[in-house]
Amino acid sequence: MAKFGRAMKMNNPRDYSRVFSQAKRSSAGGLTVLTVENSVGHPRLGMAIAKKHLKLASRRNQLKRIIRTSFCQHQSVLANIDIVVLSRTDISQRELAKVWVTLERHWQMVEGQWQNS
Repeated sequence: MAKFGRAMKMNNPRDYSRVFSQAKRSSAGGLTVLTVENSVGHPRLGMAIAKKHLKLASRRNQLKRIIRTSFCQHQSVLANIDIVVLSRTDISQRELAKVWVTLERHWQMVEGQWQNS
Protein backbone atom coordinates (compact mmCIF):
# COMPACT_ATOMS: atom_id res chain seq x y z
CA MET A 1 0.00 0.00 0.00
CA ALA A 2 1.22 3.49 -0.83
CA LYS A 3 2.21 5.86 1.96
CA PHE A 4 0.58 9.19 2.68
CA GLY A 5 3.63 11.45 2.68
CA ARG A 6 3.95 15.22 2.53
CA ALA A 7 3.74 15.22 -1.28
CA MET A 8 0.27 13.62 -1.12
CA LYS A 9 -1.16 16.41 1.05
CA MET A 10 -2.59 19.71 -0.08
CA ASN A 11 -0.79 22.22 2.16
CA ASN A 12 -1.24 25.50 0.33
CA PRO A 13 -4.38 27.59 0.99
CA ARG A 14 -4.33 28.69 -2.68
CA ASP A 15 -4.75 25.05 -3.72
CA TYR A 16 -7.82 24.75 -1.50
CA SER A 17 -9.25 27.97 -2.96
CA ARG A 18 -8.72 26.64 -6.49
CA VAL A 19 -10.50 23.38 -5.64
CA PHE A 20 -13.43 25.19 -3.99
CA SER A 21 -13.91 27.51 -6.96
CA GLN A 22 -13.41 25.11 -9.90
CA ALA A 23 -14.31 21.67 -8.57
CA LYS A 24 -16.41 18.82 -9.84
CA ARG A 25 -18.56 17.66 -6.90
CA SER A 26 -19.90 14.38 -5.65
CA SER A 27 -22.01 14.13 -2.47
CA ALA A 28 -23.22 11.04 -0.65
CA GLY A 29 -23.08 9.35 2.73
CA GLY A 30 -22.28 12.40 4.82
CA LEU A 31 -19.32 13.44 2.66
CA THR A 32 -18.79 15.77 -0.27
CA VAL A 33 -15.78 15.16 -2.51
CA LEU A 34 -14.45 18.03 -4.61
CA THR A 35 -11.95 17.37 -7.41
CA VAL A 36 -9.96 19.54 -9.78
CA GLU A 37 -7.03 18.75 -12.09
CA ASN A 38 -3.53 19.55 -10.83
CA SER A 39 -0.11 19.85 -12.44
CA VAL A 40 2.03 18.07 -9.82
CA GLY A 41 1.85 14.66 -11.51
CA HIS A 42 -0.02 12.72 -8.80
CA PRO A 43 -3.26 12.95 -6.81
CA ARG A 44 -3.27 15.00 -3.60
CA LEU A 45 -5.73 14.96 -0.71
CA GLY A 46 -7.09 17.71 1.48
CA MET A 47 -9.75 17.46 4.17
CA ALA A 48 -12.15 19.87 5.81
CA ILE A 49 -13.89 18.01 8.63
CA ALA A 50 -16.03 20.50 10.54
CA LYS A 51 -16.08 20.55 14.31
CA LYS A 52 -19.72 21.56 13.95
CA HIS A 53 -20.46 18.19 12.31
CA LEU A 54 -18.38 15.97 14.63
CA LYS A 55 -18.00 17.48 18.09
CA LEU A 56 -15.47 15.02 19.49
CA ALA A 57 -11.88 15.40 18.29
CA SER A 58 -11.42 11.64 18.53
CA ARG A 59 -14.29 11.09 16.04
CA ARG A 60 -12.90 13.75 13.66
CA ASN A 61 -9.45 12.18 13.81
CA GLN A 62 -10.89 8.70 13.28
CA LEU A 63 -12.75 9.94 10.20
CA LYS A 64 -9.62 11.61 8.83
CA ARG A 65 -7.63 8.40 9.33
CA ILE A 66 -10.26 6.42 7.41
CA ILE A 67 -10.23 8.98 4.58
CA ARG A 68 -6.40 8.95 4.38
CA THR A 69 -6.21 5.14 4.41
CA SER A 70 -8.88 4.82 1.74
CA PHE A 71 -7.16 7.48 -0.40
CA CYS A 72 -3.82 5.63 -0.12
CA GLN A 73 -5.42 2.41 -1.34
CA HIS A 74 -6.87 4.15 -4.39
CA GLN A 75 -4.24 6.77 -5.30
CA SER A 76 -2.61 4.53 -7.92
CA VAL A 77 -5.79 4.55 -10.05
CA LEU A 78 -6.65 8.24 -9.54
CA ALA A 79 -5.71 10.86 -12.12
CA ASN A 80 -3.53 13.91 -11.40
CA ILE A 81 -6.17 15.66 -9.34
CA ASP A 82 -6.51 17.58 -6.12
CA ILE A 83 -9.23 16.13 -3.90
CA VAL A 84 -10.88 17.84 -0.94
CA VAL A 85 -13.18 15.76 1.26
CA LEU A 86 -15.73 17.77 3.23
CA SER A 87 -17.96 16.56 6.03
CA ARG A 88 -21.69 17.22 5.92
CA THR A 89 -24.17 17.56 8.77
CA ASP A 90 -25.38 13.95 8.53
CA ILE A 91 -21.88 12.47 9.01
CA SER A 92 -22.44 12.24 12.78
CA GLN A 93 -25.20 9.64 12.25
CA ARG A 94 -23.00 7.41 10.05
CA GLU A 95 -21.17 4.33 11.25
CA LEU A 96 -17.52 4.42 10.29
CA ALA A 97 -17.81 1.12 8.41
CA LYS A 98 -20.48 2.72 6.22
CA VAL A 99 -18.25 5.76 5.68
CA TRP A 100 -15.61 3.37 4.29
CA VAL A 101 -18.15 1.97 1.78
CA THR A 102 -19.23 5.52 0.85
CA LEU A 103 -15.60 6.48 0.19
CA GLU A 104 -15.19 3.45 -2.09
CA ARG A 105 -18.12 4.72 -4.16
CA HIS A 106 -16.72 8.26 -4.20
CA TRP A 107 -13.34 7.05 -5.51
CA GLN A 108 -15.10 5.11 -8.28
CA MET A 109 -17.14 8.19 -9.23
CA VAL A 110 -14.03 10.40 -9.19
CA GLU A 111 -12.10 7.89 -11.29
CA GLY A 112 -14.96 7.79 -13.82
CA GLN A 113 -15.28 11.60 -13.94
CA TRP A 114 -11.61 12.10 -14.72
CA GLN A 115 -11.25 9.25 -17.20
CA ASN A 116 -14.05 10.73 -19.30
CA SER A 117 -12.52 14.24 -19.24
